[in-house]
Amino acid sequence: MEPLLTKKTSARSRLDITVLTLGLIATLLMLWVVSNHQGSWPGYRDMVTALPHPAAWLRWVTGDISEVAFYKHELASLGLLSGAYLAWWASRQGKAWQGFSISYGTGLWPWLVTSSLIGLLLSNLLWGWSVTADTWQPTFAAFVSLPAAMVLMFGGGWKVTLNGAVLGALLVTPMCLLIVNLVCVPMGLPAVIGNVLGMAIGSVLAFILCHRVPSLVRSNCIAPERPAPVAPARYGVVWSVRRVLADFSEAPFFGNELASLGLLAGALLAYALNPISPAYGSGLLLYMIGAQAMTSAAGVVIWRRQWIRHGWYPTYVPLVSVVPAAVLTHGGSWTVMGASALLGALVAPPLAFAIASRLPGHFHPYIGNVISMALSTLMIVPIVGWLAS
Repeated sequence: MEPLLTKKTSARSRLDITVLTLGLIATLLMLWVVSNHQGSWPGYRDMVTALPHPAAWLRWVTGDISEVAFYKHELASLGLLSGAYLAWWASRQGKAWQGFSISYGTGLWPWLVTSSLIGLLLSNLLWGWSVTADTWQPTFAAFVSLPAAMVLMFGGGWKVTLNGAVLGALLVTPMCLLIVNLVCVPMGLPAVIGNVLGMAIGSVLAFILCHRVPSLVRSNCIAPERPAPVAPARYGVVWSVRRVLADFSEAPFFGNELASLGLLAGALLAYALNPISPAYGSGLLLYMIGAQAMTSAAGVVIWRRQWIRHGWYPTYVPLVSVVPAAVLTHGGSWTVMGASALLGALVAPPLAFAIASRLPGHFHPYIGNVISMALSTLMIVPIVGWLAS
């Protein structure tokens, strides 16, 4: 038995060394690319003006994966998926460095991301015609909403995965399109309000349908057994830093530091190659990331007791709504960053938790989070503008 254990240990050590080596190679390659190709990556405007060219569409659809964080760039998206895959692999291997267990330790990440990606592709196939060089549209909505929530609610398997993707494309995306174009644009409201309200309404309709027609989500798939998440012995500085980092990938239901590192690394690489390529060509990416980190950090500190009491708390909510909307609307001044970060951290998480805790049992609690995003953004962004004026 002892030689067998030794062989397993050495094999795992070799795998860890391989992963670290690949990470070092990827870092060096990224530095080489930046140093030799700075300014050569096409910008956001180059992409939308090239539509409907297939290469431009590929950039648009891939960029949708990181749209929820307002980065909208293919490198950020590929970084997010790569980091998430690494986290899932590490969780399967029981690695200590896996971070917070991806997708809440359910073991459903492969089904979840598959449903989200299929929903994204269907949304673009059905509604991509509405995107023009001068008209942004929320084709990303299905990737971070109903498909993933249905997998978490009802389990894996192809029935749930495909039905979640189809309902996301048929209910969530068109609802977002309607609210953004018929309400937000005419009234001059941040588009994120229409995005998240569309997610909420479309998801409510879908969960009502699933409740009345349970055969849509009846699955025989059993998720792989995973040990229950162990509460940390201390909610100290290290835990807080990890939690802030994990909040960056919470919106697509990943909630993992490695996924977040991939997202941020891809976004920063995109910015280094061309500052007007990510974040809709605004040039505000660094201000946005800084303010997002500030609001998550403030939320984690302010609501630390809620994290301890409940085991999870929606401190990520202002990170993907109030803060980036305020920065894009009012600029990257310290007043805008600080005010949106603090007000978002104070208002959005408890509002999300209050709404989610009052939802019927057949609704996924994320509906409360997106409703909070809409209400918080509607309230706070004008206040931030007044403070910054």
